Amino acid sequence: MTTLQGPVGSGARVNPNAYAEAKDFLPLKGIDYVEFWVGNARQAAAYFRALWGFTPVAYAGLETGVRDRTSYLMVQNDIRLVLTAPLTPDGEIAEHVRLHGDGVHDIAFAVDDVRSAWHETTSRGARSYLEFAEAGSDEDGTLRRSAIHTYGEVIHSFIDRSEYHGAFAPGFRRVKRPAAAAGGLSLLEIDHCVGNVELGDMDRFVDFYRDVLGFAQLIHYDDKVIHTEYSALMSKVMTNGNGRIKFPINEPAHGRKKSQIQEFLDWYRSPGTQHIALRTEDIVGTVTRLREAGVEFLKMPHEYYVGLQERVGDVGVPYETLEQLGIEADRDEEGFLLQIFTRPIQDRPTFFFEIIERHGSRGFGVGNFKALFEALEREQAKRGNL
Repeated sequence: MTTLQGPVGSGARVNPNAYAEAKDFLPLKGIDYVEFWVGNARQAAAYFRALWGFTPVAYAGLETGVRDRTSYLMVQNDIRLVLTAPLTPDGEIAEHVRLHGDGVHDIAFAVDDVRSAWHETTSRGARSYLEFAEAGSDEDGTLRRSAIHTYGEVIHSFIDRSEYHGAFAPGFRRVKRPAAAAGGLSLLEIDHCVGNVELGDMDRFVDFYRDVLGFAQLIHYDDKVIHTEYSALMSKVMTNGNGRIKFPINEPAHGRKKSQIQEFLDWYRSPGTQHIALRTEDIVGTVTRLREAGVEFLKMPHEYYVGLQERVGDVGVPYETLEQLGIEADRDEEGFLLQIFTRPIQDRPTFFFEIIERHGSRGFGVGNFKALFEALEREQAKRGNL
């Protein structure tokens, strides 16, 4: 791999050749869906409809002939979330929820050939979760799927929908009269998914995504970049060749107190997906609507905004508005971005969402890391986990 160049922005080392270096031997067309395994799928679906503006599009459960689980497909623009809960106290879904609480089970990729995707990845060392021979069919056609394991209990499915014309997958039924979703939102697509792994495992999974999936390392943040007085983390961002899939991988670093990565690992009880960033073209309107609906975001202190305009420049939004809503801003050589992070969306201090609006910048807000980390530490202190 080309040596990472730096410093860029406020210290990140960036590989300018990452997209060219990625080996798209699969290739991956993008993220098809993200599936959460949850304790109560109906209530989770109501939460994403009423607060986040997702529309229930399809359902699977007892009424559709599925006996062990209930699933709701929630859609907003190009984002598809599947919320699945167990119907019995036994089995891998119930055990997953018992151990982790609600969490991401599957980050699925759209591909043209699931057989080739499975063969290419397993031959390079991936552990199989579902062989390509296991495909689902019904009156709407054939949905082809295979899957492999990644960090923790997260899997990556490979999905080919070219010969399937149903609502989502065999066993799902289209929702004929979906309940009205919350309006005023413009969440467009999944920007990136962040995984937290144990101390010492970051490079192992960087190698996994490089060697098994053909990704390349885009950015490296070390503990000199992402730290506060008390804690630190290290992160490397992996990308596929077309840039549609970006996976930051975090591990804790040694500090005086416990980092937010370690807090996640302690309460999730294993490595897992820490947060998903959803891209918007109207972060002010979207965050305003989410706040009104009851979504809780991390709070930035007034001191963060002092001098921010001088550091970042014009971002098309009054800085008073950014401070009022708690939105952060950062700029690099390619442009600027606006971003904000929710508090954990369940009782355990684990999974949360990020909302991001990009204007040229392909970074991840390195200039905000210190302020963000301090905000997270304030939340940790309230929970007694710092």
